[in-house]
Amino acid sequence: MTLETDFVVVGSGIAGLRAAVELARAGARVTVLTKDRREESNTEYAQGGVAVALSEEDEPQHHEEDTLAAGAGLCDERAVEVLVGDGRRYIEELIEWGTEFDREGGRLLFTREAAHSRARILHARGDATGHEIVRALLARAGAERNISFLAHAETESLVVGEGRVCGVRYLDPLVRAPRALAARGVVLATGGAGALYLHTTNPAVATGDGMAMAYRAGAELSDMEFIQFHPTALNLEAAPRFLLSEALRGEGGVLRNASGRRFMPRYHDAAELAPRDVVTRSIVAEMERTATRTVFLDMTAFDAAHLRRRFPKIYRTCLRYGLDLGREPIPVSPAAHYVMGGVRTDLEGRTTLPGLYAAGEVACTGVHGANRLASNSLLEGLVFGGRAGRAAAGDSKGAPVRFASDAEEAATRPGGADKDVGRVSAAAAAVRKRVRRLMWERVGILRTRAGLERALKEFGEIASAPLLAGPRNFVTVAAIIARSALWREESRGGHYRLDFPARDDARWRVHSVIQRDAGLYGSETVDFPALQSRET
Repeated sequence: MTLETDFVVVGSGIAGLRAAVELARAGARVTVLTKDRREESNTEYAQGGVAVALSEEDEPQHHEEDTLAAGAGLCDERAVEVLVGDGRRYIEELIEWGTEFDREGGRLLFTREAAHSRARILHARGDATGHEIVRALLARAGAERNISFLAHAETESLVVGEGRVCGVRYLDPLVRAPRALAARGVVLATGGAGALYLHTTNPAVATGDGMAMAYRAGAELSDMEFIQFHPTALNLEAAPRFLLSEALRGEGGVLRNASGRRFMPRYHDAAELAPRDVVTRSIVAEMERTATRTVFLDMTAFDAAHLRRRFPKIYRTCLRYGLDLGREPIPVSPAAHYVMGGVRTDLEGRTTLPGLYAAGEVACTGVHGANRLASNSLLEGLVFGGRAGRAAAGDSKGAPVRFASDAEEAATRPGGADKDVGRVSAAAAAVRKRVRRLMWERVGILRTRAGLERALKEFGEIASAPLLAGPRNFVTVAAIIARSALWREESRGGHYRLDFPARDDARWRVHSVIQRDAGLYGSETVDFPALQSRET
């Protein structure tokens, strides 16, 4: 059975919700599919806040300069201009829609985080910024009669007909049977792929499905080798890798080794406020130097009442595991956090495949370059989610809803499902566990040719076995990240090669681009369709 809508939005984080609102405002019927409950997304877990040049002491130009510096020479300058320029209007709109950012004396309260030259980070309830933004956007989306939500509906594949994306296939959440949904266009807002790693700050739903579906359908992916590892995730044996926000170090927290000595000033002039990739590698080096598996984030110089008020969620979570943030240093170590690359888009969210749009972490707009500036991700999802929704509505005015033929549709489906669901579930769990360990050990913070080649060999062996769609997506994205990392023979931003430790602008100031039928090559720009500097 094939159902119809005007547009499908896959994902209900900040980018998906903002796109859905924009489409509904244009009069379109919008169906939002979510893999889990509609509140579950990377946005929901965002603690650090949203960066925006709104204070009297700040200007978009300063925000742009900081973003370009963090991106290590690979940011698209026009995309950054759009982010910091339009960002102010989009944040003001969020406030009009009821988002309650923290204030002091009635004025918005701005804080500073690593690699920012100004205090420009807005928070909500201290460390619950993402939760508050999702609440406000869900309320705004709920006011639009044209938007409907379908939760626990796992999208299996994009449907392509006559070279255009014209719908999706998903699993019906009630009967777990395949369903088809035809549309004039699809907006991917599925988030990132942090859950591909053994240690991650991301929720379990962040498995790169949108990237895999877009790749399989023929869209280009770019900059997939650049993975940001957050330096400070809670490191306890019995606890999840809960994120300890960048704002803790922005507030003045310091990192100490197992002997209680502060070490970051030895690695970088900015100490704890150095870019995330620098802090992450410094922690790894210090753990190796001291033969330990953790370092400690020390906030004991601050009054406990202040910490409870400023970081309520972090404070409560630490207490749940027997740790008092105000009385003792907290054990931390790095964890996979954010994918700078993704489905290649222009400044309006258009991908290289007609009818397909992408926004948020699933997309590669060129904003982040090789290393995302702290707290830019929520702003990117908001700004480019809105732009993608507007472009999708405008591009398809008057276009009919049509579905692909069976033959066309079969080409983009993952296939490989086994009828023995119990056995496949066990096999899928084993595959995910093996992939996560390989990604952490071989495609992680420190990379080498030998390690990447070994990972790719094992991914190839895993992919040759019959799998359900979920694990196949998992392995597809893992292999793309590893292949891109093997291709880039330098170190830059979130990609560090022990065998090529230097940044090499003469050869590698290019974007990696990978496509199912064209392989992997380099492009000097994120623009398309004109591509330059092809390297196979």
